[in-house]
Amino acid sequence: MTSYGYFLSSEEFPPGELIKQAQMAEEAGFDALAISDHYHPWNDEQGQSAFVWSTIGAISQVTSLPITSFVTCPTVRTHPAVVAQAAATSGVITGGKFRFGVGTGEALNEHILGDRWPPAPVRMEMLEEAIDIIRRLFTGKQISHHGKYYTVENARLYTVPQEPVPIHISGLGRKAASLAGRIGDGFITIGPNRTLIEEFRKSGGADKPVIGGIKVCWAHDREEAVGTVHRLWPTEQLPGELLQVLPTPKHFEQASQLVTPQMIDHNVTCGNDVDEHLNTVRAFTEADFDEVYISQIGPEQREFFDAYGERILPQLRSGEHDAR
Repeated sequence: MTSYGYFLSSEEFPPGELIKQAQMAEEAGFDALAISDHYHPWNDEQGQSAFVWSTIGAISQVTSLPITSFVTCPTVRTHPAVVAQAAATSGVITGGKFRFGVGTGEALNEHILGDRWPPAPVRMEMLEEAIDIIRRLFTGKQISHHGKYYTVENARLYTVPQEPVPIHISGLGRKAASLAGRIGDGFITIGPNRTLIEEFRKSGGADKPVIGGIKVCWAHDREEAVGTVHRLWPTEQLPGELLQVLPTPKHFEQASQLVTPQMIDHNVTCGNDVDEHLNTVRAFTEADFDEVYISQIGPEQREFFDAYGERILPQLRSGEHDAR
């Protein structure tokens, strides 16, 4: 049975609003939460980017839902030994309901300390070494590590959950899917790409969850919804490696001038057509995703939760039950 979660956008909303959304998600019947981890938003119009670990702690006190970081880069801006402590503490404070989503990151967030932004193959190596350090620290034992990219001296996490926090690896390509299958506890990706799922499964992920994320804009006026997405999230339509290599929100704003409202209308589910929203989510369930996280773009959060809670989630679950 597919799990349907709500995705909290740290780039678009301040922490107090994210906490309210988490509560509304639980009331609407969502199964879980995911939350983005950014230092910068994608553009100035989004206007936020709170420290995710503080927000996770606050959310854990007002909901009982599991929560996943979606996703954290544990390699450049934050040393893996430091982020391991944050993840372990989140595991404790959520009562074992935190899942640690990790990826190779974007220059947008990781360049801020002046470090060189490595090419993708190097970032993948760094991620693998970082995960090894994090897993060893999750044991609660003292460790030292002298590797290709990181050094750790006599480090021990004293506050750890009873069970190690699961580590889900994010990726958009075959190498990341393979790495997730080989060393991850799950695979996070965007879009119902069967090729990536097959790569993940054959690389060791046969019994591990596949997790997807999508953005929609529920609104009574479709044209207005398209305008909201075009204003706040045009970056989702940028091609190739631009998301990984552009360093500042201003650069993303410049690149986003290439994105038209027509592209948004074609590629993003906008408006209040229930069937269109159902079909968007079902594309993930039909591609054998185990968890799907849905993010509502823009201010109409209450309307979104009412619609999904009363109409869309029940139909999704009823359809799955009937199929079985």
